[in-house]
Amino acid sequence: MQSQDVAQRHAAASAGAPGPAVDVEQAEAALVEHYPRLVRLAYLVLPPGPGRGRRVLTAHALVQRALPRGRRPAPVVPAQSTGRVTDPGYALVRLEVVRSALEAGRPLRLTAWPTRAQLPPLLPQVWGLRLFPRSGGADELALDQRLAALSGPARATYALRGLEQLPDGDIRGILRAAGIEHPEGALAEANAVPAQYPLLDSPEFDPCFLQARPTDLLRRRRHTRAALAAAAALAVCGALVALPGGGWGADGAAAPVYAQNPAAQAALDPAQVTKVPAAAWRTAARTDFSVWPARGALTGDTALLRRALAVWARPGATVRVSATPGTQTGGPSGPPQLLYAGLVDSARVVLFYDGLRIARYAEPKDGTAGAALDFARVDGATGLEASALVLGRADGNVRYLTAPWVTKVAERDLMKPDAPATDVALTGGVTGPLASGALQQGACTSWDVLQLTYAQGVGLATDLGELVPARLTAGRPGKTGEDSGAVARDWAPYACSLAAERSAGVRGVNAWAFAEQPLPAGGGTGSWVCTRAETWRGDGTVALAQFRTPGSRYGAVAARGTDVTACGPRDPQVLAGVLWKSGGGQWYLLAAGGRDTTSIRATGGVTASAPGSLLVARAKQGAQATLKGTLAGGSEISGLR
Repeated sequence: MQSQDVAQRHAAASAGAPGPAVDVEQAEAALVEHYPRLVRLAYLVLPPGPGRGRRVLTAHALVQRALPRGRRPAPVVPAQSTGRVTDPGYALVRLEVVRSALEAGRPLRLTAWPTRAQLPPLLPQVWGLRLFPRSGGADELALDQRLAALSGPARATYALRGLEQLPDGDIRGILRAAGIEHPEGALAEANAVPAQYPLLDSPEFDPCFLQARPTDLLRRRRHTRAALAAAAALAVCGALVALPGGGWGADGAAAPVYAQNPAAQAALDPAQVTKVPAAAWRTAARTDFSVWPARGALTGDTALLRRALAVWARPGATVRVSATPGTQTGGPSGPPQLLYAGLVDSARVVLFYDGLRIARYAEPKDGTAGAALDFARVDGATGLEASALVLGRADGNVRYLTAPWVTKVAERDLMKPDAPATDVALTGGVTGPLASGALQQGACTSWDVLQLTYAQGVGLATDLGELVPARLTAGRPGKTGEDSGAVARDWAPYACSLAAERSAGVRGVNAWAFAEQPLPAGGGTGSWVCTRAETWRGDGTVALAQFRTPGSRYGAVAARGTDVTACGPRDPQVLAGVLWKSGGGQWYLLAAGGRDTTSIRATGGVTASAPGSLLVARAKQGAQATLKGTLAGGSEISGLR
């Protein structure tokens, strides 16, 4: 049966038959979910000539431009060769990535206009830094040199074999669809390189795991001086033109930019920094960052605090500044509160709190070159949300500073919910190194989280690459729980989906098992779970409906909604569907809603209806259906998208 399906796909591809139509939302969901994989594929196909830094930025630019502008037919090739349900959106985006990467490798000609892929990428851009993947070993270097000697189609063949595990027949279809007239030559050329496919998963070929170095500092300094001189001249000319007779100005009676006033001076004075007493939290009316005491061996280092405050107010050109989405990076409006100052691994670290934000300043312990300034929004944080902050990351591990009310810290693997948590050393509120799920490379086989014991109970939080770990909960929206054992069990099959929420300003993520559905043809019982990520800024929420078949270790994303109220406290309802293939080869549309759903109907590529919160209908591969549901009160609900 499997060989017959492959033969049918090859026949359809050679005949030029179009695949199922893919809309922009479906393609975007596939691009976001598989972004690291697509960027790695583009990086491998691109020629090595311009250098690794240019190659990294070009790979990201090509993948970000691979999103179609409207509904388009997907290529008749599988998304993967693993036997899982074909994802037409992923197949379409992957084909566009391969096509544009091959175009980018073609030389420019005087007789024809260059294509967009052949031009340098406008975005993304990183000013003042050179970014390139971490260097691998001798085997990775040798493989990179062998791939550099191949043509673009041959590199694409090798990458599709190794990364996508596609058979040669499907690779021929992709290359033809990408504009290669004779793909057989590319397949034969790729055979000359040994099949060292596991090396393709190494950091050597990962454009998403980068190291940074400065550009030419002297040349940049000269350019900066010239730009400043030009800007000053333009400002003087503008002032002479705009202020001829008494003048007008946007700032009104404000003092000049570089004027020193008492408020600005107080904010930069280390002697004015607030230091909360160690026992203040015991009698405070609330448990938040405002009652954290100042800790660390360097809280009395006036010179360090002065440097940290000055960089916060006026970060120099060499300071790396980062902030979670929706977080302002301006200086403090007054003297901030000191939370920590001390040595963490090989850096001096200072943590401040100004009532709305956490600011982290870090510098090497043997100098100030390479200082970093990070911001995170924490307004309204309390309880578990205000119980830990990231002090530093090194070698795939992370160290936390915990709240004074935390009595015990442990490390727990979400993907092993029945395994006991491992205790972590806690010294002066600082934890020992813990593995971080946000920093792991390669396949997702574990997801380690922080387990905190405090007066209100035991809760879980996970590192998502930001200063504040995200709180993990489970249960129906509005009635979620933080019991660590129950949360770990509910999250076990879906922990790897947390990787999609890295560096997005996430405040907390909840998992809600909203339905279980008997599968047709004796397929067992499938599970429906909705995971919703809430952000500190309010918008940018992401809800994922995930479906897990019996015996599967991981759940699969069936639907994705951004900036929606579904699956949240304001609207604790969700409706989602997925195409499922039985063991006998028959395709079905499966749809499920919460317990308040009284009926479901499907229109479009599948027409069916059913009472209650579950729907099962025969369908064709690639069918697109629109879902509508009716709730107990009579109101309607649409399918998550």
